Amino acid sequence: MTSNPSRRLINDIEALLATSANLFASEGSVRQVAILANSEYNIECCGEGFNADIYNLYLQVPGWLYSQISDDIEVCENLILDKARILLKSYPYDGLANVIISPILSPGEEWREKANNWVTGKGVNNQGRVRSDNIPSRTVDGLLFRFENEVLFYKALKLLGVSFAPLPVFIRGGEKYKRIEPDFVIVKNGVLLVVEVDGDTVHNETPAEAHDRTTMLAHEGVHIERIRASECQTPDQAVACAKKMLQVIDKIKSSR
Repeated sequence: MTSNPSRRLINDIEALLATSANLFASEGSVRQVAILANSEYNIECCGEGFNADIYNLYLQVPGWLYSQISDDIEVCENLILDKARILLKSYPYDGLANVIISPILSPGEEWREKANNWVTGKGVNNQGRVRSDNIPSRTVDGLLFRFENEVLFYKALKLLGVSFAPLPVFIRGGEKYKRIEPDFVIVKNGVLLVVEVDGDTVHNETPAEAHDRTTMLAHEGVHIERIRASECQTPDQAVACAKKMLQVIDKIKSSR
């Protein structure tokens, strides 16, 4: 093995992952940020190069995340590897050969019962689980959310006793196939209202992109309202936003 200078990659993996996540976040690369933030890591020496030790970096991610990136694992591995190699320029005695992403091995609680429930269709839903570049990573009541503001709005709607669906999946078939995941769909008094929570710090969707994403529903007569994430930063604010959306539904109903 090579000499052992004070600064070695194996001692700074956490810093490497954190810095890489920050760089990806500044680029709006949500998928890579989610992988780095939710992974358990291991690094192993796989050989020697010219005056340097060469390592493989293993990133194990939760099953829910792996299922959403499984189609692009190699792309994700290469993007993280390229970013890490940039940061390794200050480590002349270390090199990184591969980044390898795999699911965390964990039986979980009562996994056999849960697996059998899935087979029979008990408790199965498609909420927030389709492949997306904006990965939902928060779980509340068995449902997935992308940001804390959405969680607060969800809890506010529950408190008000209205029927709604958080992060549902809508599909339009045919030649112009399209799939979207609106943040919330509220149903009240025969009115279907889509509510989008805008302005988070990571999702860099422009107003034009947001409009285009919900056009397939708007063209079918669905009403769409947008609220700012800054309006849902506390439980009280979220309740106020939820009440405002119910007032919008009442106005739509009365105008018919």
